[in-house]
Amino acid sequence: MASASSSTSIHLPPPRSCTYHVFLSFRGEDTRTGFTGHLYAALNRKGITTYKDDQNLRKGHVISKELLKAIEESMFAVIVFSPDYAYSSWCLDELQKIMECKNQLGLQIEAVFYGVKPCDVRYQRGTFEEAFKKHEERHDSEKVKRWRDALTEVAAHSGWTSKNQDEAVLVENIAQHIFEKLIPKLPSSMKNLVGINSRVEQVITLIGLELNDVRFIGIWGMGGMGKTTIARAVFEIIRSRFEVTCFLADVREHCGKKDITHIQK
Repeated sequence: MASASSSTSIHLPPPRSCTYHVFLSFRGEDTRTGFTGHLYAALNRKGITTYKDDQNLRKGHVISKELLKAIEESMFAVIVFSPDYAYSSWCLDELQKIMECKNQLGLQIEAVFYGVKPCDVRYQRGTFEEAFKKHEERHDSEKVKRWRDALTEVAAHSGWTSKNQDEAVLVENIAQHIFEKLIPKLPSSMKNLVGINSRVEQVITLIGLELNDVRFIGIWGMGGMGKTTIARAVFEIIRSRFEVTCFLADVREHCGKKDITHIQK
């Protein structure tokens, strides 16, 4: 049997109250129907609530209040840098707001360099240099400097790159990485439960996470003794180890209302 590790602690830090788990910043013409669309779908499959501007909110010259609010109310921001990202003043305004929220609210950042080099983003070279030449003709120097500073700051950190990567694998790796970082930040229903840790460790030991097999674990006892509570606590701890998870409680009641096919779906 695999032994339970010290990572089974269920004492989770209090999360920041947010509407969205992830805010996606991207240049629509570059990646909306390709990479970013696939990433959005992969995040949704993992139950990650993701904000993606599909409502054509980019009207006029000023970033919309709805987009600013969505950034403020997100736990993560995933920035997909593509060749034409810097041509969009909207994208640069988004990025500036994202970096402000990172420094002021603790918003976590994940950068993806799709078809561009991190150094080109950091030092505004290549298409980024060409884009800023146009911005310097149209916008005041202070605004352009803030955009440059935001690009330099975010690109200074390690990120994901599409170079020599299978796109499908890259998308899944990013989604799984965010999922694993997100789990400890989500509200837990298992707080302040006396004596549950030892029960959870026993069940996890029986599951044998390191073994390549399928297991059914039965928890038997009188009603109201906490069987579902233990099962839910185990689920919250181990769910990040799997690509897809589901916790289905009150199966008997659901089966009484609808047939088993509905439950399976």
